[in-house]
Amino acid sequence: MVKKTKLLAAVMVAGTALLLAACGKQSSSSAKQVLNLSMSAPIGSLDISKSTDFSQTGNVYESFYRLGKNGKVTPGLAKSGKVSKDGKTWTFKLRNAKWSNGSAITAQDFVYSWRRTVTPATKSQYAYLFSSIKNATKINAGNANPDTLGIKAEGKHTVVVTLNKPVAYFKVLMTYSLFAPQSQKIVDKYGKKYATKSQYTVYSGPFKVKNWTGTGNKWSFVKNNDYWDNKVVKLKKINYQIVSSNTTGLDLYQQKKLDLTPLSSEQVKNYKNNKAFKQYSFAYITYLKYNFKDQNSARRAAINNRNIRLAISLAIDRNQLTKKVLGDGSTTPTGFVTSGLASDPKTGKDFGQEQKVKNRVVYDKKLAQYYWKKGLKQLGIKKLSLTVTAASDDQTTSPVTQYLQAQLQKVLPGFKLKIKQVPSQIANEYGQKGEFDLTVSSWGADFKDPITFLQIPETGTSYNYGKYSNKAYDALIKKSENQDANNKEARWQDLVKASRLFTKDQGMTPLYQQTTSYLQNPKVKGIIHNTAGEEWNFKTTYIK
Repeated sequence: MVKKTKLLAAVMVAGTALLLAACGKQSSSSAKQVLNLSMSAPIGSLDISKSTDFSQTGNVYESFYRLGKNGKVTPGLAKSGKVSKDGKTWTFKLRNAKWSNGSAITAQDFVYSWRRTVTPATKSQYAYLFSSIKNATKINAGNANPDTLGIKAEGKHTVVVTLNKPVAYFKVLMTYSLFAPQSQKIVDKYGKKYATKSQYTVYSGPFKVKNWTGTGNKWSFVKNNDYWDNKVVKLKKINYQIVSSNTTGLDLYQQKKLDLTPLSSEQVKNYKNNKAFKQYSFAYITYLKYNFKDQNSARRAAINNRNIRLAISLAIDRNQLTKKVLGDGSTTPTGFVTSGLASDPKTGKDFGQEQKVKNRVVYDKKLAQYYWKKGLKQLGIKKLSLTVTAASDDQTTSPVTQYLQAQLQKVLPGFKLKIKQVPSQIANEYGQKGEFDLTVSSWGADFKDPITFLQIPETGTSYNYGKYSNKAYDALIKKSENQDANNKEARWQDLVKASRLFTKDQGMTPLYQQTTSYLQNPKVKGIIHNTAGEEWNFKTTYIK
């Protein structure tokens, strides 16, 4: 979530859509260790079982581990973790940690939390990340009792996790706050009100939330004095407010009321040589998602025609899109998996390079028109009209959809692309209901492994809103999962083959890999920004 995530369109998670900006007078902030940040939209949920945005939750919830600088796994609620020789059993010893209300965090809190998330009635969209845990998939499908999940408490401080098979990235996965504990006493106490407001839950991380109502445009993170490692937490408070305009953010920064403000593409052009200019990249891909189960039979037939999808991909000039339309440092993708995420365990070559397929994610007007003509002939039509759904409350989406409309209609004769802009919450609802033709969607990596992207197109996954399904693709992903844990290269090659197949099929059409640019006050130190997983970590942040 990367993942991880703010919705740009009907389907999207990932975290870099977050608009960070520090405000308040810098001179007074240093003494008080108070940091004021802004976001483009409110936090969606404080319930980790139901959340779809984990870009900030790692600051208030903690699992066995947490992500530190450069994506390194650092200590969390577990003081130790050991794996069995066969790689299928993990044993975690918990430290003497407390909830933000002073009560003890126990092994049973982990058991309860995991069972709650995979229980079908919870309707967790992230339950699929538990698929490596014994019986998780069966439970989530309603075919097994939650009590059979592969996690158990042995006393108050020992958690034993049983996997279906060895998982190469399991330790990194355990840094995700999705896997954090939850207090059953608190859930039972508040019932339906649980986590709907900041006071209706308890926190296990460096900070606790105050004044969050679920709908308001201001809230705070306050230092959690009951946090086990509170001595290293320097910030006393982080104030949040909604700031929807980069122009407003820049004005406040220039008035020395902001410490960190995101820049629009036009602003980047003016400030890229400024000493305060800074870029934060994230393993975050924006793409066109197709609805293979479109409610309209004619549009459904067109979307299911591979030649039509190939034509659309080849008609997009991604260099023009990233450099002229966006101009914020974003780069052109090679496939569905972002570049810079993971490297071949044998050769060290980037996955982004190995997944490349000729004549798929490139601009080729002549070839695009060839496939377009071929697709229309197969469909028995001369014209095609589709609608792309996008979020109206995101500043990036509008120029991207306008570019796509102009470019595709120019290159593909007889194609009409309509734009439907609605608030991100509505766009997400349309996506879940299958009420769209195309969406400009995004996905952020939940951890540094290609499978964080490649599990999305699998048949039946919760975020596969477009209902893409390919038996050969599913078989390759399953094969990779069943590889011997010691044969990392074989697993890698299975994933490369799967990504290439998906790219050849254009099950989704990659648009760009996002990078966000900022102006940052040098007095703000110790921000840990991760390129995958939970993006922002303020545990060690301070104001000099």
